[in-house]
Amino acid sequence: MRVLFVTAPFKSHLYVQAPLASAFRTAGHDVRIAAAPDLMDAIGQIGLTGIPVGEVIPMDVMMSASEPDREPGRAGLPLEKPKQSDYTKDDPFPELETTAFGTRTLYHHESIFDDIVGLARDWRPDLVLRDPFMWAGGFAARAAGALDARMLWGADTLGQIRAACFGTGGGPEEQLHRSEGRPDPLRDWLQPVARRYGFSFDEGLMLGEYTVIGLPPWTYRPKGVRYVQTRPVAFHGPHKIEEWMYEKPAKKRVCITQGISHRDYNFGQTASIEALFEAVAGLDIEVIATFNAEQLRSVGSVPDNVRVADFVPFNVVLSTCSAIIHHGGYGTMAASLEHGVPQLVVPNIYWNEKWWAAIALANGLEEQKAGAYVADADQLTPGLLREHLERALTDPSMAEHTARLREEHHRTPSPNETVSVFERLVAERRRA
Repeated sequence: MRVLFVTAPFKSHLYVQAPLASAFRTAGHDVRIAAAPDLMDAIGQIGLTGIPVGEVIPMDVMMSASEPDREPGRAGLPLEKPKQSDYTKDDPFPELETTAFGTRTLYHHESIFDDIVGLARDWRPDLVLRDPFMWAGGFAARAAGALDARMLWGADTLGQIRAACFGTGGGPEEQLHRSEGRPDPLRDWLQPVARRYGFSFDEGLMLGEYTVIGLPPWTYRPKGVRYVQTRPVAFHGPHKIEEWMYEKPAKKRVCITQGISHRDYNFGQTASIEALFEAVAGLDIEVIATFNAEQLRSVGSVPDNVRVADFVPFNVVLSTCSAIIHHGGYGTMAASLEHGVPQLVVPNIYWNEKWWAAIALANGLEEQKAGAYVADADQLTPGLLREHLERALTDPSMAEHTARLREEHHRTPSPNETVSVFERLVAERRRA
């Protein structure tokens, strides 16, 4: 069958889709990835076929320009560690407006709809798998009459928002608000576009028919959505492996990372690197910290026990690690679960970003006793992080719970098994 992936204009989002796209290809299916023109090289480098849609969006400029005014710092204030289920308990409509603004500004150049509808009508995919915020993918599925599925790279925040605002899907805990005549900015934007192609706007354009989810079952998700659970697989693109990355270290090894999107596109607030370094300085451990020269420019000094590298492939390095401090990113989570490494989560700050994956993961890790939600980036202190890290390195119960999650992770359906699920669903659709 023909399978069309639709990804957002970030390499990190492409890399979430890459393992499943490769699984479809090795199963003998024809696979294409529709993406912004500047992702074509990255798609080719991972051995897949890209189709350019829309125009290049200057993400570094746009992300910085759309950043909200920085709120006063919360350092020294009582620690706030929200639950993912809290996301829509206050008025959810501002979150809906933020989602509409962000996805229209950053993900959808005005030409993308013509391009992707034309592609779908010409190529006629049987299945469309789309980034959860790439509405253009829903248009492609409608244009081709294809099965329409979202592929999440974190929590199902959109499912939460739609349920809270309009009662679509979700359980009673999500359906706390009703629209009461309040406007839907996504409908206002996309309904005229849909009519242009002969479609109608409905919740299928928002949520698809099925949703592939990689966050483990022990993380929060709204009810009423047809989820297809898959095993998250760490994928980092082409990279060079050096011997020290896989050699057994002489001391316990700890990784620190804040992901690549924030540094590549220069947006949002990440934890103070000096605070991170102060937390580990003097400990009898080896630390690998993934920061580049620009990030280190304002740092006074690097502790003696810290090795700095622009990038390391976590699917390799974490096999030698005893803990990781990270921002709650999908790929980092996947590698940590694969190798059974305790995770200490410090979410970055940008609009509602921390709700997209980090909080759900951090909540789940704490409930499973296999990690910690340390603090948001703007509330992190060296002492707090050091306390959590020392426990992660010395508490045998955390190691036991982390090993249990590793076993559960490896029992979760792999991308190859997920291909079989969609082969069956597409076959059933054809027979209907």
